[in-house]
Amino acid sequence: MKVHEYQAKEILARYGVAVQAGQTATTVSEAVAVAETMNKERGSTLFVVKAQIHAGGRGKGGGVKLARSIEEVREKTEAILGMQLVTHQTGPEGQKVRTVLIADAVDIKKEFYLGVTLDRQRSMPVIMASTEGGVEIETVAEETPEKILKEWVDPVIGLQAFQARKIAFGLGFEGPALKQAVKFVTQLYTAYQDADCTLAEINPLTLTEQGDVIAVDAKVDIDDNALFRHQDLAAMRDEDEEDPLEVEAGTHNLNYIKLDGNVGCMVNGAGLAMGTMDIIKLAGGEPANFLDVGGNANPETVEAGFRIILRDPNVKAILVNIFGGIVRCDRVAKGIVQAARNVDIHVPLIVRLQGTNATEAREILDGSGLEVETATLFQEASDKVTQALS
Repeated sequence: MKVHEYQAKEILARYGVAVQAGQTATTVSEAVAVAETMNKERGSTLFVVKAQIHAGGRGKGGGVKLARSIEEVREKTEAILGMQLVTHQTGPEGQKVRTVLIADAVDIKKEFYLGVTLDRQRSMPVIMASTEGGVEIETVAEETPEKILKEWVDPVIGLQAFQARKIAFGLGFEGPALKQAVKFVTQLYTAYQDADCTLAEINPLTLTEQGDVIAVDAKVDIDDNALFRHQDLAAMRDEDEEDPLEVEAGTHNLNYIKLDGNVGCMVNGAGLAMGTMDIIKLAGGEPANFLDVGGNANPETVEAGFRIILRDPNVKAILVNIFGGIVRCDRVAKGIVQAARNVDIHVPLIVRLQGTNATEAREILDGSGLEVETATLFQEASDKVTQALS
């Protein structure tokens, strides 16, 4: 689960991570009131207005603006709130800005990158750091990989003090700032572990002219499977930032990810789903989605799957590819027949059912009167997808 920058900072602050001060607003008047309060309580005179969406590159898209007065806070907020912010992570359609963060401007001396994630090859958390702050870490990795420091943490014994010092020294911190940096690394890793994050990223981490080490930006992703342990974090979910089809699929316990292709997929099992996407591409099509109905598919979930797939206007054909192991093929076939009665399946439908009760399933489909192409082999399904798209 992704959260907004201001929420990420809130999470990290719970663990003592030093973050840039600020407060959110959803209207221009709220933004002005926030700035006035910051001026009264802290003497703030220089502000940053930051769009809050689940995407990076906000500054390049015009979603981060410096305001040199409270009146400028009003002007910048008016320009940002409600805009369709386009970044390299949103795609050309962009994302509507509904909330802004009004933050104190920071007198930056130097910028760094610091992040914690899971190295799946080593099955260990890895701390990554770089002196190239403010730049996407993917760009640094591609162009100057030698500038990325990595420190792997044994999950059994946890982060050791010497490892935090190694990162801080490697970034070039000295004197009092070195102690702050060591503390920052330690607390960021603690937050990553305790909040069950898949990513805790600070970019940029800044050394201010006053000698303080502060997170100016923050990105935190939380493991969906661990949210039952963190009800307070689960409440931070913003469905406005998610694809509405993926949100709807979640209500039916379907694993759905929208893609940009023209062939809808309904499959059980992630591995089979990946294989199905491959045969679609070999057939000359492009998968329009990843949809795993899981091992407990029933007529209701199958019908929900069809409704979701068909809401994508790019879908020109649907391939159902089910292996009957935990779920019986005849049960899926009945679900397809029921769905066809309740949903207007207006595109060619190819169904491949193999495994438990596959013969019975094919009889159900053949006797249903539906306009459906059945297949037994992968190649046969692929050929019928090709025909459907021609």
